[in-house]
Amino acid sequence: MEQVRALLFDVFGTVVDWRSGVIRDVTALAGQHGADIDAASFADRWRAAYRPAMNQVRTGELPWTNLDGLHRRTLDQLLAGTGLASLDEAGRAWLTTCWHRLDPWPDAVAGLERLRQRSIIAAFSNGNVALLVDMARWGGLPWDFVASAELFRHYKPDPQTYLGAAGLLSLAPAEVMVVAAHNDDLMAADDLGLATAFVPRPGDLGPNHQANQEPARRYTCVAADFGDLADQLGA
Repeated sequence: MEQVRALLFDVFGTVVDWRSGVIRDVTALAGQHGADIDAASFADRWRAAYRPAMNQVRTGELPWTNLDGLHRRTLDQLLAGTGLASLDEAGRAWLTTCWHRLDPWPDAVAGLERLRQRSIIAAFSNGNVALLVDMARWGGLPWDFVASAELFRHYKPDPQTYLGAAGLLSLAPAEVMVVAAHNDDLMAADDLGLATAFVPRPGDLGPNHQANQEPARRYTCVAADFGDLADQLGA
């Protein structure tokens, strides 16, 4: 771990609590419109549409579309048949940007500030640049750099994202550590020679999901939270 010079943080679920933020804004909008909607179920279905939408871009079925565009596309599909089916353009645009207003996990900001004293820290996300910048300002995330998939026009787990982020920092893969709560992200990084840190987030997918509770491989390190990661890295 001594050679690691930069930490790339997966954002949705690892740094921020996406589910609570989406539920909050869906609930607020439904209340304004007197709509009967299960906000938690809606949030889960919206998130479930995320990977298939990205895969349409990755396979060439859709031209390059950033995450705001994919979120809006799937939102329009999900609103049909709900109490918010008649939501106007302003409402749909506002709800799409709920992904820009997600709160960090309780340990995230303090842990990032410690880790930044040791290493370059960057958001490493399928989120587009505007989304990640807004989120950083919303939650006080002290990034040195935003390594958005939009910069590479590839979504994780395409190799171009991991190697592209390392390249933009003029670092070799072994000098870069990906920090994530998701095994698929870390396995993709590990296969390309990047260092890896698993930080489980039990609340990521809600109370009824057990995915990503344990590391699927022997990663470079496993930490309970960002404070523990800082301890292990000597920050």
